[in-house]
Amino acid sequence: MNHFPVFLALEGRRVLVAGGGDAAVAKLRLLLKTTARITVVAETADPVIERWAEAGKLTLIRRAQEPGDALCCVVAYGAHEDAELDARTLRLASADGALVNIVDNLEASQFITPAIVDRDPVVVAIGTEGAAPVLARKIKAELEERLPAQTGLLARIGKTFRKAADVLPMGAVRRRFWAEYYDTAGPRAAEEGEATIRASLDALLDKHLNAEARPGHVDLVGAGPGDPDLLTLKARKALDAADVVIHDRLVTPEILELARREALIIDVGKEGFGPSTAQSDIDALIVEHGLKGAHVVRLKAGDPTVFGRLDEEIEALDAAGLSWTIVPGITAASAAVATIGQSLTKRNRNGTVRFLTGHDMKGFAEQDWAALSKPGAVAAIYMGKRAARWMQGRLMMHGTAPSTPVTVIENASRADQRVHPATLATLPDALTDVTGPAVLLFGLEPRAAALAVANQEIAL
Repeated sequence: MNHFPVFLALEGRRVLVAGGGDAAVAKLRLLLKTTARITVVAETADPVIERWAEAGKLTLIRRAQEPGDALCCVVAYGAHEDAELDARTLRLASADGALVNIVDNLEASQFITPAIVDRDPVVVAIGTEGAAPVLARKIKAELEERLPAQTGLLARIGKTFRKAADVLPMGAVRRRFWAEYYDTAGPRAAEEGEATIRASLDALLDKHLNAEARPGHVDLVGAGPGDPDLLTLKARKALDAADVVIHDRLVTPEILELARREALIIDVGKEGFGPSTAQSDIDALIVEHGLKGAHVVRLKAGDPTVFGRLDEEIEALDAAGLSWTIVPGITAASAAVATIGQSLTKRNRNGTVRFLTGHDMKGFAEQDWAALSKPGAVAAIYMGKRAARWMQGRLMMHGTAPSTPVTVIENASRADQRVHPATLATLPDALTDVTGPAVLLFGLEPRAAALAVANQEIAL
């Protein structure tokens, strides 16, 4: 992010626009929506600017810009549509202490003005850092359609009611009040007029003041393999509503960014064969925040029902009398097999698939290795890097061919994903430079390689 988005306070403050042509008119249409004191400096001005000046909407100085014109200005715009004149504006206005934007010149500008969706006082700013202005306009058009015209009215009336709502306890209770106002009560009342909106706020406040204290709730959410686009809609809604997010080490920063800004984010990351938070401590932490009345999201990489210690956490919640919901996620094996263009099951190849974890060596050793050694068998092995050589020996001991494909998918679905094709014979060596979380797909190879082998067999 090269440009940090901010909303400048402009009420009663000076803004300078240097130039009087089409670019200046376009910029002024936006600036005149603010409460700034606008000055235009131009030797010749468009008739539209002249009319605005006559109406007292701005001050027009009919001459070239001079030193001092931008003194006490928050920002200044160079809108001459002439490189030499705009460069002069940049020098003069910067010397006067203003931040300067040169219209349609990203490199020379000290700030940029985003595309704006205006539902005053609700304002949505869309910026692409100059990389894709057409995309910014597309997003703006989509948001214009999605944001109801009454959004601004609801926000203005809501603002006047904030002090009255302060009688509600801070946190989840107050947030539920405002959520109900903006989601349902406010929009319904807006259909009948402003007076009805104010009355609905009074009734809503009385309802929430007299409501019994609600216990906390815990969502046990699957964060998927890492790509935020693979997060389910239900998971995104849970993150948006959470007071507390308790997450695993493998949950990506991009997904944590989707949590509500005010939420408490707690990392209880576990690392295989490395530093970790005890499961009993995690259980206690979830229960502690739930009993305080918080909406807790226990965020697990992949799917919480696959090697996620889910039952232990549910047992702790049941013992504490807390309600809970499971929100499934895409497990890493599904993302990994999609990466190589294969499926976990295939007619006439395998009607079953095994999910194994190499983290629990005792349980790993008790697997039915004889069944897994049969031709066409497929398994997805989680956390199996350290157990790879032991697994290799066990499978070969049961007659598995050394040439059996094993594909290692590192960081499945993420930007730094890597695919390491191997065979059972070469598996330990293929894992030497794998540092990220990996899924081992036993019995599967990338589709292109599989097709090449099949074609070769047909030719023979």
